[in-house]
Amino acid sequence: MDLGSHGGFIVAAYVFTAAVMAALVGNAVRDRRAQLRALKGFGEERR
Repeated sequence: MDLGSHGGFIVAAYVFTAAVMAALVGNAVRDRRAQLRALKGFGEERR
């Protein structure tokens, strides 16, 4: 596969996109865990 003179830019764009996607997924997982902890704590306070 020959990317020509723009090969570096193309590879960098793919790497950047993969990093952003991984960060978004990581943030969603982290937020889900925090929300579950908050909901669990809320249910225990009402009892």
